[in-house]
Parts: sequence; structure tokens; C-alpha cells
Amino acid sequence: MSPAMPLVRVHNFSISLDGFGTGEGLSRDAPFGHAGERMHEWMFATRWWHERTGRPGGTGGLDDAFVRQFTPGIGAEIMGAGKFGYPGWHEDPEWKGWWGPNPPFHTPTFILTHHPRPSIEMEGGTTFHFLDASPTKALETAREAADGQDVRIGGGPSMVRDFLAAGLIDHMHIVVAPILLGRGVRLWDGLEGLEKDYEVEATSSPSGVTHVTFTRVGL
Repeated sequence: MSPAMPLVRVHNFSISLDGFGTGEGLSRDAPFGHAGERMHEWMFATRWWHERTGRPGGTGGLDDAFVRQFTPGIGAEIMGAGKFGYPGWHEDPEWKGWWGPNPPFHTPTFILTHHPRPSIEMEGGTTFHFLDASPTKALETAREAADGQDVRIGGGPSMVRDFLAAGLIDHMHIVVAPILLGRGVRLWDGLEGLEKDYEVEATSSPSGVTHVTFTRVGL
């Protein structure tokens, strides 16, 4: 029996009730624009997040169980330019992302940008590579770097939408936060009928968010 093909996965991607994956007015001081941190409060409350930030406590249960699926089996990440930095970051040669010297990815991480620059090796196993490539070509590069493990698609919403439209995502975990943003960048535009290609499950959490998973039919 041949080994299973590595998967392309999305984890912990939060959207508002009206489908926005980020707000309007993104800047260095406001990575998610007017949305602030409201879409991610469920994550910040978990035991996993508290462990990562060196604090005691945090919630267990459903939210913690989902958020912990972020790392296992991942060999590389692909993210959009808007996740890596604020609008215009490419004009700052010192910019190395939002995450400090030891980013949470710990794998080769590919940033899709029209402004490539030399790779940046960070602490903890993360190396940022900058590609001007289509989703298909970027995935080929990331698969090679992942060395047989899965590839995580990190966001933002425009990039996840592009990979979905190209039929490249095998498993996706979306977290619907109980807020209305009204403006920003929507995830689902242009993806009508997407659900027919996936087995979809939704689970409500006591925190108020709904975890929705999409697993490609036949996996």
C-alpha cells in the first residue's frame, strides 16, 4: 500500500459571523484593523496559548483541543504578505514579522509577495522565504521543503480563498466568532458551492465560537 499523500491544512482561522477574516484599516499598530483581537479572544483564553506565553492557567475543553492541532505533522507553512506584515512592510528591510526572534512556526515558512527578498533564518527552526508565485507553484516548493509532512496554509483570508479556489486545500478548520465586523476582507467571496467538495462538521463551544471543519471528500 502506498503511503498517504501529505495534506494541505488550515488551522485556527477565525472569521466573523458576517464572514470577514480581517478588519479594515490594517497598520503596524493594528494587524487586524478595526477588528482588533476580538476574533481571537477564544484562542488567547486556552491553556495552549497560556503555555506558549509562559503563563499559568487557561481553559481546557473544546477550544484547547482544536488549537493544539496547529503544529503536529506540519513540515512547512505558506502565508500571504498581509499575514507577514503591515501594508508597506516590504519597504522596511529590517522587518522580520510580528512574532519576535522565535516565531511559532518552527518550519520553513513561505511568504507570497510581489516583493521578494533574501530568506531570513529565525530562532526555533523558522526560516522565512519570500516567493512571487501562484498557489500551485508555491505549494510545490513548500511540499519539497516539508519533506513528506503536511503543509499549513496560514492566511490571510485572500490567500486562503485563492488556495480554496484552486482546489488545493484538503482539511480546513474555521472558527466563527460571534461578532459582526461589517467591513474588511471576506473569506468566502467567489466560493459558492465549495461545500460540495468537503465533509463539513460544526461544533459549538461554550466560549461562544463555532468550530467548523472541512475535510475533502474521499480523504
